[in-house]
Amino acid sequence: MAEIHERRVNENKLDTVLAEDISFEGEASFTKELMIKGRYSGKIRATGSLYIAAEADVEADIVAESVYVRGRVKGSISASSRVELQGNAVVVGDITAPKIVMDTGCRFDGVSRMRPAKGGAQ
Repeated sequence: MAEIHERRVNENKLDTVLAEDISFEGEASFTKELMIKGRYSGKIRATGSLYIAAEADVEADIVAESVYVRGRVKGSISASSRVELQGNAVVVGDITAPKIVMDTGCRFDGVSRMRPAKGGAQ
């Protein structure tokens, strides 16, 4: 199995990418995959996976299937599958997910709760 810091996301396979020059404020909902590379402020509600790039700055409460963070997040993160803090990720807020992975070098200031996936045994 590859180390977390070696994991790369193929942006060509993602449904939507909010580029570095985009600053978005509001509430987003989506069912597929989304990558944020710029600034985002508000709420995110999704049944798909969310990728937060290294240069991204997100201030939001996030609910998604999986959340992969390389950038900065201020707000709570709740995932039905997993949360990964990769590389030099910075998260200020609580994390709730069945699986939580934190790479060496990331910063996390909050409370983590690991709850079983719905319908799954732990």
